[in-house]
Amino acid sequence: MSVRESEIGAFLRARRAAIRPEQVGLPVFGRRRVPGLRREELAQLAGVSPDYYIRLEQGRSRNVSDAVLDSIARVLGLDRVERQHLFNLARPRPAACALRGVRPGVQLLLDLMETVPAFVLGRRMDVLAFNALGDAVNGFSTWPLERRNIARQTFLDPAARTLYPQWEAVAADTVAFLHLDAGRHPGDPLLAAMIGELSIASPDFARLWAAQRVREKTSGTKVIRHPLVGEMEFGYETLALPGEADQVLVTYTAPVGSSTHELLRLLASWTAPAHPEPDAEQPADQAKPGL
Repeated sequence: MSVRESEIGAFLRARRAAIRPEQVGLPVFGRRRVPGLRREELAQLAGVSPDYYIRLEQGRSRNVSDAVLDSIARVLGLDRVERQHLFNLARPRPAACALRGVRPGVQLLLDLMETVPAFVLGRRMDVLAFNALGDAVNGFSTWPLERRNIARQTFLDPAARTLYPQWEAVAADTVAFLHLDAGRHPGDPLLAAMIGELSIASPDFARLWAAQRVREKTSGTKVIRHPLVGEMEFGYETLALPGEADQVLVTYTAPVGSSTHELLRLLASWTAPAHPEPDAEQPADQAKPGL
């Protein structure tokens, strides 16, 4: 079974199991062996033959129409992100090579954001670039370069459960985002290897991955318990970088006057580059040669 077949089958089975027959107007007679809708019931409600739906769930229907996918999404009550995920799984794009870095202009933009923690995420939640304050908050530079990845850090680094007081929510969001990435790039061997590694090493990851939830987090809040300054609560915004597929700029913000804002100012003072002092024996206007 290919990655595509296993992904679309697991997603549709999980969504079927979450729908009770009475929610969609079906009568319930006797004891049901499995939770949720049967494949035949979903096919009937979506207006397709059971055989056709079974082929789709098994990843064997490569020319499925928009109308059929829309009907299935309607019966399953999928939201916008889940519906797009279904379309991605049903019609996979060819695997593409992802860049491992950012344009120089993007790094310059990050560096100019001196009072805002910021970083760039790429495919598989790889951390591609960050500024000084983003590093001060998250500690990116202490992660091994070849494993500088949000998912690996969340599930494999024991310190993550201390860093994120709301770890379960962070973990669920991380897995939901990885599911979206898997749907967009089902032929990616590096992503498949990472999912396998995390599933073996972390029972929590395996449990969340099996739930087949997908979610696109463009904004929200995040709480970080910093080892030096304590707990900080940020608002975050995730912005797609123009011209760079699968790269997003993430920024953390805090209201002026809040405790988190004051702690950020403290961190910024610690991470500011040191400037050499003029020679104490010379007037300030003669400190540079040639002046």
